[in-house]
Amino acid sequence: MLVSAKEMLTKAKAGKYAVGQFNINNLEWTKAILLTAQELNSPVILGVSEGAGKYMAGYKTIVGMVNGMLEELKITVPVALHLDHGSYEGCYKCIEAGFSSVMFDGSHYPIEENVAKTTELIGVCNEKGLSLEAEVGSIGGEEDGVVGMGECADPAECKMIADLGVTMLAAGIGNIHGKYPANWQGLSFDTLDAIQQKTGDMPLVLHGGTGIPAEMIQKAISLGVAKINVNTECQLSFAAATRKYIEEGKDLQGKGFDPRKVLAPGFEAIKATVKEKMELFGSVGKA
Repeated sequence: MLVSAKEMLTKAKAGKYAVGQFNINNLEWTKAILLTAQELNSPVILGVSEGAGKYMAGYKTIVGMVNGMLEELKITVPVALHLDHGSYEGCYKCIEAGFSSVMFDGSHYPIEENVAKTTELIGVCNEKGLSLEAEVGSIGGEEDGVVGMGECADPAECKMIADLGVTMLAAGIGNIHGKYPANWQGLSFDTLDAIQQKTGDMPLVLHGGTGIPAEMIQKAISLGVAKINVNTECQLSFAAATRKYIEEGKDLQGKGFDPRKVLAPGFEAIKATVKEKMELFGSVGKA
């Protein structure tokens, strides 16, 4: 059954490794990520953006699919189903549908309003045993049409939100969603260090994990990052494998047009990407 992300992230922060949040887009994605987590005995977080939620016919559909898979595939590692960059309304919809974790992205509100809405959601999540992620300082790049440059969060504001009692905190440290531009400055470890000093044991979250060099990822983990979000990288590997299959004309051979065959190389590519990330994050064998 689905679990809150609290325990897995508290253990990760203490153990100096990170749990991957891999965003899901359809059945293939979900199955590939769950099977890889089970094979590697790693805890995992399935992320769902509001756009992907709409695409997959709503949050209840997703909860049904994920719960069904946990049972049918005999998944025993800890799995959290998490709303990624949730709006205030989206959080309530996911809580109602049966998600085990939500992110309230109030970073675009004035800090007072972010605090008020976060406080209210903490009460609801605590009552139901769910984990809640909050964000301070917008994460750059494009996500569901929102474009930002990757600003750094104010450590004092991070402390203010952390002290409300959220489970984990996403703080901007120059990271962005999507592919990183050639002129990217890299992560601001000074900011991360200052945030960790003010937030103590709070697990920190790194968004936009695609394209950050491995040594930067490892340094971020050493400075308190316990959850790393990956989405674009799986999409790129899925697309490349699918393109290869079609370009080689395999869909024209025999029953090669069967969607199960068309999607199989992409499915394996997602598994390979997830495995590579779990090894980099240090979560293998930590379930």
